[in-house]
Amino acid sequence: MVFQLVFAGVTLTIVTSGVAERIKLSSFIVFGILWTTLIYDPLTHWAWGGGWAASFGALDFAGGTVVHISSGFAVLALALVIGNRTGFGKYSMEPSNIPTTLLGGALLWFGWFAFNAGSALAADGVAVNALVATNIAAASGALSWMIASWAFGKPSSLGLISGAIAGLVAITPACGFVEPIAAIPIGLFAGLVCYGGLILRMRMNLDESLDAWALHGLGGVWGAVATGIFASATIGGVNGLLYGNPAQLLIQITDVIAVVLYTFVATFAIAKIIDMTIGLRVSEEEEYVGLDIAQHGESISV
Repeated sequence: MVFQLVFAGVTLTIVTSGVAERIKLSSFIVFGILWTTLIYDPLTHWAWGGGWAASFGALDFAGGTVVHISSGFAVLALALVIGNRTGFGKYSMEPSNIPTTLLGGALLWFGWFAFNAGSALAADGVAVNALVATNIAAASGALSWMIASWAFGKPSSLGLISGAIAGLVAITPACGFVEPIAAIPIGLFAGLVCYGGLILRMRMNLDESLDAWALHGLGGVWGAVATGIFASATIGGVNGLLYGNPAQLLIQITDVIAVVLYTFVATFAIAKIIDMTIGLRVSEEEEYVGLDIAQHGESISV
């Protein structure tokens, strides 16, 4: 129960990234309660609580649909409702501390072993398989993102850690169902898909602050679909497309479409209702001053 409680908290944390520096704390609290209750909880029941997705045969080992697709497409809906940050597209909004970002990424990579391997709920061969596949996918994602960004510009440490997260996201639903060797193509393609999502988001001029839609949303979609391609009965008891069971791929695609539509529409509706009643966004003056001071009365001296 506590393990699943952390999953819920992590998912809402990802959603938070889409409205950084411009949402009212009071509105966020209301949104968080409604979102976890009306969206996250049903999705969890669908996948792991005996709901329709589980009965339908959909595979999600550690949260590809429940955590990543849900948070990624919720971020997209929320960002569309609240709008871009003041000055977005006019002023530089680059990350302020790359070393801290890399440290956080390293801790996240290590913590993901517990996220994925822990979902076996036992110290057994499935857990070991999940852990090894997770590490391989992360490394593969970092490599493909670096190559893609190098082809269109310059490779960066921020890009490497973004690619690693893309690989981690994509392997999450698959790690208990695929062989470790399958984590290589899953991670490689995740880096390319998520990098492409980042470029698309920039061309759309959408202020989705930490690219949760590109990394978690699109990475989760690819990971769930990849599970239907690479699943092996020798690992998780179910075969996918490559092992003679194309029906599993169709099941995965159906599950993905359902989660994307439900999450996006419901999140958009919740955000709109809150915006029309108590308002989602801080004033332009508060946004200029910064939420640390305007909303919390705190400042950080460097």
